[in-house]
Amino acid sequence: MSDAPIVVHRASGTGGRRVTVRGRIMGLAHSDDHLVEFLRLAGLPDAWELLDDPAWVEWQGGPAHEYGVVV
Repeated sequence: MSDAPIVVHRASGTGGRRVTVRGRIMGLAHSDDHLVEFLRLAGLPDAWELLDDPAWVEWQGGPAHEYGVVV
């Protein structure tokens, strides 16, 4: 495990990935847009630039930018 403050957890069985920022659950993201909005709410207005930086974001249980089942 890394020390990244943002963790995008494995996709749920119904789609979406839980997002935590410094251990605080922000919600269930179904897209990068959702993820960026959660990060903006956490005080990170330039979040798009952080998504592919492993010092900031740890993508667990699957590839980055994939969110599971699409309806």
